[in-house]
Amino acid sequence: MDLKPQDLLVLLKVVAHPPQHWTYAALGEALAMSASETHASVKRALASDLAVAPARGEWSPIRPNLLEFMVHGVRYIWPATQGPVKRGVPTAFGAEPLASHLMVPPGEMPVWAYPTGSVKGPTLSPLYRTAPQAALADPALHRLLALLDALRAGRARERNLAVTLLDAELKQFDTGSTNARH
Repeated sequence: MDLKPQDLLVLLKVVAHPPQHWTYAALGEALAMSASETHASVKRALASDLAVAPARGEWSPIRPNLLEFMVHGVRYIWPATQGPVKRGVPTAFGAEPLASHLMVPPGEMPVWAYPTGSVKGPTLSPLYRTAPQAALADPALHRLLALLDALRAGRARERNLAVTLLDAELKQFDTGSTNARH
Protein backbone atom coordinates (compact mmCIF):
# COMPACT_ATOMS: atom_id res chain seq x y z
CA MET A 1 0.00 0.00 0.00
CA ASP A 2 1.39 3.37 -0.95
CA LEU A 3 1.04 6.15 1.59
CA LYS A 4 -0.90 9.25 0.63
CA PRO A 5 -0.47 12.77 2.02
CA GLN A 6 -3.79 12.63 3.87
CA ASP A 7 -2.46 9.65 5.85
CA LEU A 8 0.10 11.92 7.48
CA LEU A 9 -2.57 14.55 8.15
CA VAL A 10 -4.67 11.92 9.96
CA LEU A 11 -1.68 10.72 11.99
CA LEU A 12 -0.71 14.26 13.02
CA LYS A 13 -4.26 15.06 14.11
CA VAL A 14 -4.29 12.02 16.38
CA VAL A 15 -0.78 12.78 17.71
CA ALA A 16 -1.91 16.31 18.61
CA HIS A 17 -4.75 14.93 20.77
CA PRO A 18 -3.31 11.81 22.45
CA PRO A 19 -5.63 10.00 24.80
CA GLN A 20 -8.70 10.90 22.77
CA HIS A 21 -10.33 7.96 21.01
CA TRP A 22 -11.31 9.09 17.53
CA THR A 23 -14.06 7.58 15.46
CA TYR A 24 -13.43 7.65 11.73
CA ALA A 25 -16.43 9.96 11.33
CA ALA A 26 -15.19 12.44 13.96
CA LEU A 27 -11.68 12.38 12.58
CA GLY A 28 -12.98 12.88 9.07
CA GLU A 29 -15.14 15.79 10.17
CA ALA A 30 -12.22 17.45 11.97
CA LEU A 31 -10.07 17.14 8.84
CA ALA A 32 -12.75 17.88 6.23
CA MET A 33 -12.46 14.33 4.91
CA SER A 34 -14.93 11.47 4.70
CA ALA A 35 -15.01 8.67 7.26
CA SER A 36 -14.02 6.21 4.55
CA GLU A 37 -10.99 8.36 3.63
CA THR A 38 -9.83 8.41 7.27
CA HIS A 39 -10.37 4.65 7.58
CA ALA A 40 -8.27 4.04 4.45
CA SER A 41 -5.59 6.38 5.83
CA VAL A 42 -5.41 4.42 9.06
CA LYS A 43 -5.13 1.14 7.13
CA ARG A 44 -2.23 2.51 5.09
CA ALA A 45 -0.53 3.88 8.24
CA LEU A 46 -0.82 0.48 9.93
CA ALA A 47 0.56 -1.29 6.85
CA SER A 48 3.46 1.20 6.69
CA ASP A 49 4.37 0.74 10.36
CA LEU A 50 3.56 4.36 11.20
CA ALA A 51 0.74 3.21 13.51
CA VAL A 52 -0.03 0.20 15.65
CA ALA A 53 -3.31 -1.50 16.54
CA PRO A 54 -2.91 -3.04 20.00
CA ALA A 55 -6.55 -4.17 20.14
CA ARG A 56 -9.41 -4.54 17.71
CA GLY A 57 -10.86 -1.16 16.87
CA GLU A 58 -8.00 0.72 18.53
CA TRP A 59 -4.93 2.23 16.90
CA SER A 60 -2.36 4.91 17.54
CA PRO A 61 0.64 6.46 15.79
CA ILE A 62 4.13 5.16 16.52
CA ARG A 63 5.84 8.46 17.27
CA PRO A 64 9.49 7.48 16.68
CA ASN A 65 8.61 5.96 13.29
CA LEU A 66 6.49 8.98 12.41
CA LEU A 67 9.32 11.36 13.31
CA GLU A 68 11.84 9.35 11.29
CA PHE A 69 9.54 9.35 8.27
CA MET A 70 8.84 13.08 8.51
CA VAL A 71 12.52 13.99 8.93
CA HIS A 72 13.98 11.70 6.28
CA GLY A 73 11.24 10.96 3.75
CA VAL A 74 8.43 13.47 3.41
CA ARG A 75 10.31 16.18 1.53
CA TYR A 76 11.24 13.65 -1.15
CA ILE A 77 7.84 12.00 -1.44
CA TRP A 78 5.60 15.09 -1.09
CA PRO A 79 7.79 18.15 -1.70
CA ALA A 80 6.21 21.53 -1.13
CA THR A 81 5.97 23.68 -4.24
CA GLN A 82 6.26 27.43 -4.00
CA GLY A 83 3.86 29.74 -5.73
CA PRO A 84 2.91 33.41 -6.08
CA VAL A 85 2.15 35.82 -3.26
CA LYS A 86 -1.42 35.41 -2.01
CA ARG A 87 -3.52 35.80 1.10
CA GLY A 88 -3.35 32.73 3.31
CA VAL A 89 -2.52 30.89 6.50
CA PRO A 90 1.09 31.15 7.74
CA THR A 91 3.11 27.95 7.62
CA ALA A 92 6.70 26.67 7.85
CA PHE A 93 8.98 29.36 9.34
CA GLY A 94 6.15 31.92 9.12
CA ALA A 95 4.14 30.16 11.84
CA GLU A 96 4.82 29.04 15.38
CA PRO A 97 6.81 27.41 16.74
CA LEU A 98 9.49 28.39 14.17
CA ALA A 99 8.45 32.03 13.72
CA SER A 100 9.67 33.04 17.18
CA HIS A 101 13.11 31.51 16.48
CA LEU A 102 13.74 33.15 13.11
CA MET A 103 13.59 36.69 11.77
CA VAL A 104 11.28 36.71 8.75
CA PRO A 105 10.61 40.03 7.01
CA PRO A 106 6.91 40.88 6.54
CA GLY A 107 5.63 39.61 3.23
CA GLU A 108 8.17 36.78 3.09
CA MET A 109 6.54 34.30 5.44
CA PRO A 110 5.17 31.32 3.51
CA VAL A 111 1.43 30.73 3.51
CA TRP A 112 -1.06 28.16 2.35
CA ALA A 113 -3.35 30.04 -0.03
CA TYR A 114 -6.68 30.39 1.77
CA PRO A 115 -9.37 33.05 1.21
CA THR A 116 -9.84 33.92 4.89
CA GLY A 117 -6.11 33.83 5.68
CA SER A 118 -4.63 36.53 7.86
CA VAL A 119 -1.45 37.41 5.94
CA LYS A 120 -0.01 37.72 2.46
CA GLY A 121 3.09 35.84 1.45
CA PRO A 122 4.58 33.43 -1.05
CA THR A 123 2.38 30.37 -1.25
CA LEU A 124 3.45 26.87 -0.33
CA SER A 125 1.44 23.85 -1.39
CA PRO A 126 -0.16 22.24 1.68
CA LEU A 127 0.48 18.58 2.45
CA TYR A 128 -3.18 17.91 1.67
CA ARG A 129 -5.91 20.16 0.28
CA THR A 130 -7.84 20.36 3.60
CA ALA A 131 -4.77 21.06 5.77
CA PRO A 132 -5.30 24.86 5.96
CA GLN A 133 -8.91 24.47 7.07
CA ALA A 134 -8.00 21.79 9.63
CA ALA A 135 -5.07 23.85 10.93
CA LEU A 136 -7.21 26.95 11.45
CA ALA A 137 -9.55 24.89 13.65
CA ASP A 138 -6.74 23.24 15.64
CA PRO A 139 -3.66 25.20 16.82
CA ALA A 140 -1.81 22.04 17.92
CA LEU A 141 -2.24 20.49 14.48
CA HIS A 142 -1.22 23.79 12.87
CA ARG A 143 2.08 23.75 14.79
CA LEU A 144 2.86 20.20 13.61
CA LEU A 145 1.93 20.96 9.99
CA ALA A 146 4.03 24.15 10.01
CA LEU A 147 7.06 22.21 11.26
CA LEU A 148 6.43 19.56 8.63
CA ASP A 149 6.33 22.27 5.94
CA ALA A 150 9.67 23.58 7.17
CA LEU A 151 11.04 20.08 6.60
CA ARG A 152 9.39 19.91 3.16
CA ALA A 153 10.49 23.32 1.90
CA GLY A 154 12.99 24.91 4.26
CA ARG A 155 16.69 25.49 3.88
CA ALA A 156 19.15 23.56 6.06
CA ARG A 157 18.88 25.97 9.00
CA GLU A 158 15.07 25.87 9.06
CA ARG A 159 15.02 22.09 8.62
CA ASN A 160 17.48 21.50 11.45
CA LEU A 161 15.54 23.74 13.82
CA ALA A 162 12.27 22.12 12.70
CA VAL A 163 13.63 18.64 13.54
CA THR A 164 14.49 19.74 17.07
CA LEU A 165 11.14 21.47 17.59
CA LEU A 166 9.16 18.63 16.01
CA ASP A 167 10.83 16.11 18.31
CA ALA A 168 9.91 18.30 21.29
CA GLU A 169 6.32 18.73 20.07
CA LEU A 170 5.87 14.98 19.60
CA LYS A 171 7.27 14.30 23.08
CA GLN A 172 4.90 16.90 24.53
CA PHE A 173 1.94 14.95 23.14
CA ASP A 174 3.38 11.54 24.02
CA THR A 175 1.30 9.45 26.38
CA GLY A 176 3.92 6.71 26.54
CA SER A 177 1.63 4.07 25.05
CA THR A 178 3.08 3.98 21.53
CA ASN A 179 6.68 4.91 22.03
CA ALA A 180 7.98 1.49 21.06
CA ARG A 181 9.72 1.20 17.76
CA HIS A 182 8.46 -1.60 15.51
